[in-house]
Parts: sequence; C-alpha cells; structure tokens
Amino acid sequence: MKKSSVPQVYLAGFDVFRSDAIDHGRYLKDLCRGHGLEGLYPFDNEVDEHRTPQATAQQICAMNIVMIRHCTAVLANLNVFRGLEPDSGTAFEVGMAVALGKPVWAYFEHVGSMRELVPHDHQGFDAKGFMVEDFGLPRNLMLACSWVGTSATAEEAVPALARHLAQGGGV
Repeated sequence: MKKSSVPQVYLAGFDVFRSDAIDHGRYLKDLCRGHGLEGLYPFDNEVDEHRTPQATAQQICAMNIVMIRHCTAVLANLNVFRGLEPDSGTAFEVGMAVALGKPVWAYFEHVGSMRELVPHDHQGFDAKGFMVEDFGLPRNLMLACSWVGTSATAEEAVPALARHLAQGGGV
C-alpha cells in the first residue's frame, strides 16, 4: 500500500453490507476528496475469488488491518446495527486504530445516553437482567472515551475530521 501526500482515512462501518455498498463507498471517498482527504474503503481491496469462504474472510480481515495500519485516521460509522449497538467489526476497527495511536472520528444519530437508547427497568437493568451503563455517554464507554470527536452524519464528520487533522490533531 503506497503512502499518499494527503491524509488517508479508513472508512469503517457496516456500510459494506448495504445493497449499494460500492456506490456508497465511492460517495464517501468523493466526500473525503472534497475535503483534502483520501478515503480508504474496504472494497478498494481485491479479493481472490477462488478461495473458500473462510479463506476469503481471512484475506479481507488481513487487508483491512493493513489499511488501518497505514491510514492517518479512521472515520467510523457507529450507528446502531442489527440491534442497539454499533457493528462489532467496526468496533474492532476503532479499537485497533486507537491501539495504533490513530485518531478516530465517529458519526451516528445522536442519543443522549445509553440509558436513553437501551430499554431498562427502574433499577437500570435490561430485559435480560444486565445493567445498562449510566455514564451519560451515547455509546459504550470504551468507544465514547476513545474517539476525538463525533458528528451526526458522514457529511458533517468528514469536514470535521479534516479540520482536526489540519490543526495537527492526533488522538
């Protein structure tokens, strides 16, 4: 993977599961380009079509990890996915970026807190008997305490991340 003269931003999120995933990836990359960033989308990688499903999964994982290692920052879609939490693959990518010291900018439809998002009883327990955290954060504390900023949409997040990086912003 070649280094670019502009900041490279890994585009993390469950967007890869959309029916229009390729076109949406192009849209996100164009949005980045319009703000002086180079978007790196998981579908930029070429997967060997003659592998088993498990080998294909391993190849995709390895290539995405290489992209995260080489990017400047990560832009993460942390909207809820298939439930009340963000996509687990995206959460992994955010964690990896944080571990590598790369800034993460998240975007999602804002809620006040996990307690507002997750149904719970008067003692704070969900239907399965697990405590719903009450830190006043819109996502699990491990995500919310690791990003450098948030926005409601990708359209708001890209310019905000570009400003953050232009100001020398790190983690």
